[in-house]
Amino acid sequence: MSELRFVVQLHRARRLHYDFRLEVDGALVSWAVPKGPTLDPKVRRAAFKVGDHPMEYVAFEGVIPAGTYGGGDVIVWDAGDWVPYKDPDPAAALRAGELHIELHGEKLRGRFVVVRTRGDEWLLLKKRDEHAADGWDPAAYPQSVLSGRTSDEVRADPEWEWHSDLPAERAAVALKGDAEELAALDAIGDNGTWELFGRRLRVTNLGKVLFPGRGGEEAVTKREFLRYTAQIAPTVVPYLAGRALNLHRFPNGSDSKGFWHKALPSHAPEWLPRWREPESGTEYLVADEAAALVWAANHGGLEWHPWTSKVDRPGTPTYALVDLDPGPGTAWEDLLVLARLHRTAFEHLGVAAYAKVTGRRGIQIWVPVERGPGFAETRAWVEGLSRSIGAVVPELVSWAWEKAERGGRARLDFTQNAVNKTLVAPYSPRPAPGAPVSAPIAWDELDDPALRPDAFTIRSIGARLSTHGDLFAGVLHTKQSLPPLH
Repeated sequence: MSELRFVVQLHRARRLHYDFRLEVDGALVSWAVPKGPTLDPKVRRAAFKVGDHPMEYVAFEGVIPAGTYGGGDVIVWDAGDWVPYKDPDPAAALRAGELHIELHGEKLRGRFVVVRTRGDEWLLLKKRDEHAADGWDPAAYPQSVLSGRTSDEVRADPEWEWHSDLPAERAAVALKGDAEELAALDAIGDNGTWELFGRRLRVTNLGKVLFPGRGGEEAVTKREFLRYTAQIAPTVVPYLAGRALNLHRFPNGSDSKGFWHKALPSHAPEWLPRWREPESGTEYLVADEAAALVWAANHGGLEWHPWTSKVDRPGTPTYALVDLDPGPGTAWEDLLVLARLHRTAFEHLGVAAYAKVTGRRGIQIWVPVERGPGFAETRAWVEGLSRSIGAVVPELVSWAWEKAERGGRARLDFTQNAVNKTLVAPYSPRPAPGAPVSAPIAWDELDDPALRPDAFTIRSIGARLSTHGDLFAGVLHTKQSLPPLH
């Protein structure tokens, strides 16, 4: 019998597990193996039969969008060929509840058997042969055999996304808009259909100016804005995934009056991820995939504001937010003083926090937190921190709610820590000449005299990402509790 393909994918969804998959009759027969396969013949691994997967999934490595079945990151932990060595009919052997196999993988080699115990519960065992290894632990070999990357590395910079609602031949969607897709946008006239990220999008008014030029530069058209969105979406989507999205829309360009848009319009395509807020009934866009963000951009969404909680637990924040909001009389150097004081406070507290310039005049700081505390607790913590810092430089800070009562001074706005309060997403454009973006910064950049809050634009942020990487990524991966303030 000719060799068949097998794959073992290390999959972090609700729980970490290994998906053990064998090609049988043109599909991937699959088991979830919580502790992973082993070369130790003394170990019996529990394996739970799950649904067959299409053969196109055999080489998939990337992410499954949050909010869909199996949402999480996936790496190809092992792969190769296999042959049955007792029963020449694998399908019949599976129906009978015992399949003997010989694996020719990079990590798993030799003879194994999968045996049904009851229902969908099976055991995966290694036979004693020349490939057996007592004490062999799969966790000691965390790298993908496809890319050499770990699960953390793939999650931080995925190249592919799996959409089970698409036909199998198109379900693996490239997350980084390729040159062919970008060239296709340039080939469209003022209106047309753009195929990217596995979706077909109707795009309109591509020649419209959305952002006036700045400093002698040409104005930014809608075509250029959509190209930027497609290029930046793989980096931005992890900050939006699983969250309701408030859009600041400027359909006629940033020079016109914008408006906030929360509810998805009735004409929104069915494939768009969405969430209905229980109390208001408002149906929000949830940008779990890159094409959803491009759709929003095409409808004039120039600013992207995700909730600080996720739709599965909207009352529980994942970030504590510090908003350094300058007043009319606040000089940039004064705002830097406030930011540096926060930097010192976070260092003293041992708290991981991540700063970004807003693209306008301010600085925002996101503090990732382990889900548990409610908004009242994170708001009280940020208020305590901010009032301590404000006491050091009272001449720079006002606590008045009304702008007219602040005497032109800055406000340390802790009130953003509330349900459905948002701060602009990293890499989101701002409605101003030149299309500036809210750009993550390293803490030591607060000491760089060249730093400006609106220095980075949709035309320059790509080169910065290539040089420095995503300086905000720690927000996604850090889990911490807020320490008491003394």
